[in-house]
Amino acid sequence: MKGGGRLIAYANFVKIAHTVFALPFAVVGMTLALRTNPLDWRKVGLAVAAFGAARFAAMGFNRIVDLRYDARNPRTAMRELPAGRMSIREAWVLVSGMSLLFLACCSLLNPLCLALAPVALLWFTSYSYAKRFTPLSHLWLGLAMAIAPAGGYLAISGAWSTPWWMLPLLGLAVAAWGAGFDIIYSLQDEDFDSDNGLKSLTVSLGARRAILVARVLHALAVVCLMALAGVARLGWPYWVAVAVAAGLLVYEHRLVRVGDYSRLDAAFFTMNGVISGVVMVGAVADALR
Repeated sequence: MKGGGRLIAYANFVKIAHTVFALPFAVVGMTLALRTNPLDWRKVGLAVAAFGAARFAAMGFNRIVDLRYDARNPRTAMRELPAGRMSIREAWVLVSGMSLLFLACCSLLNPLCLALAPVALLWFTSYSYAKRFTPLSHLWLGLAMAIAPAGGYLAISGAWSTPWWMLPLLGLAVAAWGAGFDIIYSLQDEDFDSDNGLKSLTVSLGARRAILVARVLHALAVVCLMALAGVARLGWPYWVAVAVAAGLLVYEHRLVRVGDYSRLDAAFFTMNGVISGVVMVGAVADALR
């Protein structure tokens, strides 16, 4: 987003456009819960607000923690904090405020959401340190994203899913999908991460093997989305959406080649934004049949 206003700076600070990745899966979780619970727009609004606040807090915290690395990396040096368009104090105020908003929204939803909210917030923020000590940081991020559909479901229902494995299945799909595209995104920082002691599967395994792991994870995500159809008894609109998503994942991997990352932005942002949106539309369309 372009412009010089503070709202634009805040939106760029946390890459607000990247909300298109996990928010649609939060909607999928809410849609599944609405199959057995009445529609309550108050709960829907609170769930969306909680998601937005949590994502802002997590991404903002990551920007603060990673400031010294972002300042060294030519790819990230023009982000708001290293470029001086925002102060650390301002960033901390925003992150703290959004964390409190997340907790407040959860408290207004139901006791289960409130009880789990601190755990979720801790997992979101601790991800920022994962690259310091484990090459499996991609899975950490994937699991953080998997909280979105679970949170959406719990916001509406106030209770765990029946059967109990439905939510873990959806969460595993999102975790594998998110971890896979984060591996792809890490390809461009292989040299920087290696030189600065940061860990990733790209650094540990090399680009070629890391891409292979991403493919396996994305195949697992598709399998889990297909299995979800059987568990939740979803119909043809959802099946069509999963088929389209699978095709887009195949295309995404065709955009990435070892040593050629010229189309990485398309593979990372465009394709994955469309994939999550397609699955959401399929789930909602199935519920409206």
